[in-house]
Amino acid sequence: MQPKGYGSLSRSPSTHLSPTMIAAKRHQASSLSDGSGSLDSGILNERILLLVFECMKWDLHTLCVTASVNRKLRAIAKRLLWRELCVYRAPRMLAALTTGGANARYGGGWHALAKLMFFCCGCQSSRNFGVSRPTPGHFTMASRFSKTSGRSFLTKKCRGDLLFVSDPCEHPLGEAEDDLGIYRGVFQGFMRSRTRDCLIRRRVEFEERVRCPYCGARVWSMTAARLVPKSAARRLGSHEGRLEYFVCVNGHLHGTCWLLPLSSDEEDGGGTNKEREESDEDDDPEDDDLDDDDYGDEFCHHNRTV
Repeated sequence: MQPKGYGSLSRSPSTHLSPTMIAAKRHQASSLSDGSGSLDSGILNERILLLVFECMKWDLHTLCVTASVNRKLRAIAKRLLWRELCVYRAPRMLAALTTGGANARYGGGWHALAKLMFFCCGCQSSRNFGVSRPTPGHFTMASRFSKTSGRSFLTKKCRGDLLFVSDPCEHPLGEAEDDLGIYRGVFQGFMRSRTRDCLIRRRVEFEERVRCPYCGARVWSMTAARLVPKSAARRLGSHEGRLEYFVCVNGHLHGTCWLLPLSSDEEDGGGTNKEREESDEDDDPEDDDLDDDDYGDEFCHHNRTV
C-alpha cells in the first residue's frame, strides 16, 4: 500500500526530473556507494595524505592497505603516493633514474618501481634455469641497489647505460642444493639505452612464458640474447652459466643464480684481498640502502610469503 500523498506527488508536473538530473543523481549515488564521495576533504585530500605518510615515514604496509581501500585512493597512490615513497626511501637512486626530475612519468609506473624496490619476486623454472620447486615472492626486510653492481651486468658495448642492481636475496633450498640467489634491477632511460638497441638489432624474441613480475610487460632473456657478461657471475658470487636474468620493455630486470657456498674464511668475515677491494668499490655514494631501523619491526612482521 502506498503512503498517503504518494500517488498525487508522483503525478505532479513540478517533480518530473530531466534526463540530466537523473544521470547526476545516479552518479552521486554510485560515488557514495563506492566510498569515494565528492568532497575533497579528510583522507581523500592529497595534501593531508602526504602529511600523514610523512609523519609515518612512508610506512610500506600502511600504503599498501590505503591503496586497496577504493578506486580513488588507488588512483591517488598510483599517481602520487608510490612516487613519494620511492623518493623518500631512495633519493639518490631516484635522482639518477629520473635525471633529477622526480615529477616525470616513469616507465611501467611508480607502483611498479616501488614494488621492485621492496619485493623479491621469487623464482620458477625457465628454459635456461631450472629449480626443483618454485620459490614464492616476499617483501624484503632490507635491499641495497648499486650502480657499481649494475655495471657488471652490462657488456662492453653497453657500458654507457646506467643500471642499478640489488644484492641477491638468498634462499636456502636444503643441504642437497646450493642456495638460490634472486636479484632485481632497473635501467635509467631504457628506451634510449644501448642494451635495448642490442636486443632490437639482434632481433631477440620475447619470452613466451615469462612476464615482468613488477609491471607485467613482456621480457627478453639476456641469456638467450647472449648478453650476459662473465662479470655478472663474479659479482653475484656464482659460476658462469649458472644464472639467468630478464629485462622487460620498461627496463625492469629480474633474475636468478646458484650461489657458491662460502668458505670458512668468508663466513668469518675475512675474504681475500681482491674480494675486499671489490667490496670497497661497491661503497658508491650514489648507491641507496633501502633499509631503516624505523622500519625494522614493520618489515619483520610483514616479511611473509605473498
